[in-house]
Parts: sequence; C-alpha cells; structure tokens
Amino acid sequence: MLHKKIFWVVVLLGLCGQTALAQPVTPTAPEVYVVKKGDTLWDISKKYLNDPWQWNKIWVANPHIKNPHWIYPGDKLLLCNIGGEMRVGRDDDNTGCAGIEEMASGKLSPRVYETAIEEPIARIALGDIKTWIKNAEVFDTAALQGAPYVLEMTDMRVIASAGDRVYVRGKNLQIGSQYGIYRPGQPYYDARKSRRLGWEAILVGRGLVTALNRDNVATLDVKDAFNSEVRKGDRIITEPANTLPSIFEPANNPNLPSGKILRVVDSVGNATVNSIVALNIGSKQGAKTNNLVAVHRAGVVVRDNRQGDKVRLPTERTGLAMIIRTFDNISYAYVLEATNTLSVGDMVTPAM
Repeated sequence: MLHKKIFWVVVLLGLCGQTALAQPVTPTAPEVYVVKKGDTLWDISKKYLNDPWQWNKIWVANPHIKNPHWIYPGDKLLLCNIGGEMRVGRDDDNTGCAGIEEMASGKLSPRVYETAIEEPIARIALGDIKTWIKNAEVFDTAALQGAPYVLEMTDMRVIASAGDRVYVRGKNLQIGSQYGIYRPGQPYYDARKSRRLGWEAILVGRGLVTALNRDNVATLDVKDAFNSEVRKGDRIITEPANTLPSIFEPANNPNLPSGKILRVVDSVGNATVNSIVALNIGSKQGAKTNNLVAVHRAGVVVRDNRQGDKVRLPTERTGLAMIIRTFDNISYAYVLEATNTLSVGDMVTPAM
C-alpha cells in the first residue's frame, strides 16, 4: 500500500468557501459511489446532477489534499445533507458525512491524509477525439490561398516524407526558419453561402528552409510528417500557437450567440456522442474553449389533413456539445450527449 500512496501531515490554515447549489441533485443520485478506472468526472457528475457542468457547486473539496478537485479510481464519494443542502465529497479518511461536513466548514483537525499518486480521472473522455483535431486549423481564405506552396519534389517525385527535400515557391520565407506544411481542406460558409468564414487546413508536416533563390523558390527540408505524405500544392505557413488545453472543464456561457452546425467532422453522415462538429460561431462571436452548447433539431413541416394546412412541429433539444477549439468565425465542438443523431443545419444555443 505504501508504494501507491503518499502520506503527509497538514493543518488547515484557511476557510473553504462554497457556492450555493443552483441545481438539485437527481432523484437517483447514489449515497455512496466508488470511483472506477475508466470513469470520467462528466459521467460521475451526471449521476448526481441533471446539469453535470454544475459539479463544482455541490463538490466539497478537502483543502488538505494536494489538488483537492481531482478524483482517483478507488475514491469513495458520499452524498450528504449538510446544512439543508445535498453535497458530495470524498471520504478521504473514512469518517463519513461527518468528515465531509468538517471539510465544508473549514474546521478540520490536524491529522494524516493520503492521496493516490496514480493518474486522476479525466474531466471529459477525450480519447475518442480524432487525433488530427490537434493539427486542424481554420485560416483566413486570403492567407491560405496566398501562402507559399510546394512546387516540386527532389528527383521529381510525387510525394515526400520526413527526411526528404522539397521546393517551395512564395514570398516572405526566411532561411533558417521552420514552417508548418498544411493540406487545404474544405471552406466554411455562412448559412446562406454568401460569405466564406474560413478555410480548414490540416498540418501534415514541418520543414526547415535551407536555401532561397531570386525567383522566390525555397529549398525546404521536411523534418516531420504526420499521418500523410507531403504533396504538391501543400501550403507553407508559420504554425499558430496550439490552443488545446490539457484539461477540459465544461462551463456555460449565457452570452454565447446562437449558431448552427456547419459540418460533422471526418464524417459524411450524422453526429452522435464523441463526434466532432464544426459550428459557425468563433472567438469573434464570443465563443471560448469549454463553452457548452445545446443542440436543437427544428421540427419538420407536416400536413394537417383535418384542417387542410401545413404546420411545423416544435423544435426539440437533441444534444449537448462542448467547444474544444475556436477560430475567428468557426469552432470545433465535442458531442457529450445525444438523444438523437445531430445533423448539419441543427441550431446550437447556450446550454441553459
């Protein structure tokens, strides 16, 4: 047991403030739950709350434990009535609800505590997110189309990979600088297709400029290749900073405007749980990483044979998604819940 635990003695120095519960716990919330390997905080939160992102409002964290908001496999969670409010806490020292109430009050006595050194459970199950999403970018159309491009390969080859040399034509390249090699994907348009919102491109490699002639043709040594070969026409662009956080914590944003699903990423069909969808709202519209959006399917128009006219059925909520990457006018969102398949054109709104 000792090799799996770290022990230390700590004394409470401050008061742990708590936020009033905005949403009641679910009627089926378990009084005791032991965290299992493979659980996520999102899944556990749904056991206690109808709105899982409100987890922090019922969670009683032990201020004596390093990283008190993390949960580990084997931890025992208790649902307790504290001061008339239902709260959830980790039974760190087998003192039951009395110990959790002590944590909430901030009046813990000095004692020995322990915490696991294994990996904490994830907030969101991100293992199913397409690996290439980290390398996907949405560029301004003019910036992508005007970027330098792969003109030719060494020995007139059709493709190149890491360790090969290619020739690039374009302006503003610098000898000794490293660039991303991007494959243009599909353009994104607004709902009426009257305005282009951006152009998706996938990072397929990286290269270093080693020479440059008077015709703006540069020699590029390919240093890395990612799941694809380098081809003629690939664009050479300075890589933007990676905006993916290490941890995703869903949060509501009531000021987020309504939008629509533009595309189900990496699929020609519909989206469901663990799918990635592209939305027509981005950072310029106030979208941020971790923002939650509710997905709604518009009701179809049907004919009322009794009255002889056509009417539209009510719009229904069909899913919940979390924004994981934002660009100027586009964002990618990860589908957390789906009561029906989600489709291009479905409306998204703040998850209230």
